[in-house]
Amino acid sequence: MNERLRIAVQRGGRLGTKSLELVESAGFRILRGANELLYRIENAPIDLLCVRDDDIPTFVEDGVADFGIVGRNVLEERGVGSLTEVMPLGFGRCTLKIAVPAGRAYSGVESLQGSRIATTYPRTLSRFLEHNGVEAEIVSMRGAVEVAPRLKLAQAICDLVSTGATLEANGLVAVDTVMKSEAVLIHGAPVLDSELAHVGESVVQRFRGVAASQGSKYVMMNAPRSALPEISRILPGAGAPTVTPLAGNDDAVAVHAVCQESVFWETLEKLRAAGASAILVLPIEKMM
Repeated sequence: MNERLRIAVQRGGRLGTKSLELVESAGFRILRGANELLYRIENAPIDLLCVRDDDIPTFVEDGVADFGIVGRNVLEERGVGSLTEVMPLGFGRCTLKIAVPAGRAYSGVESLQGSRIATTYPRTLSRFLEHNGVEAEIVSMRGAVEVAPRLKLAQAICDLVSTGATLEANGLVAVDTVMKSEAVLIHGAPVLDSELAHVGESVVQRFRGVAASQGSKYVMMNAPRSALPEISRILPGAGAPTVTPLAGNDDAVAVHAVCQESVFWETLEKLRAAGASAILVLPIEKMM
């Protein structure tokens, strides 16, 4: 039985960096030593295994790691198997898209019938085509998929897109979405002893708190009691706000709410038009 909980994270890259930031934001102090494959957590019985992203699902399913942080696109391509997606983590967002040369006629996924499509995600693409009743030849590539149409290797590609700049630079246009991806926390089926099970629960709860606080704002204001229905409607992504009476004014209340969507200047203008005053918007560092 392992004495320390093990979490597999991507070695290097943006997802690896964001994964380590998540761990530190959850209050775990990472000890970085000479061994770039294993980081220890100073204030909890946790080790971080830094490995290739493609290997993370295998490490977790085989019990080498108890949890893993990996892109959903990697998980879907590899096959979920006995793995459980515990939660999305709110970073590493991208989209697996079909792209074709600019100017090529495209009227839907049926336009791919009989085409050659280059991709590094052949299994995911195959399921997408089968689901849509399209027969096409899949050309598996290890990288640089965007050059396939120019080299006459394929008439279309299926690749991850973040900003679309790489597609544009290669004369391609995204035309269909195969899947949306982001970093997710995965868990296998090994049995943890009671102490490590408690550590695992703490990791999940802390990660949930960090993920929930991303982009969330704490909004406070004063308002007439009669304006509460309109204010509740305007506040983005908020549940029922906390309402307390203002001293010496029975018709006015203080309104506090956690908004889990962006609060823009336009939102504040609408709140003021509804009767709110002394509006404060504060960032949220932690949430549980």
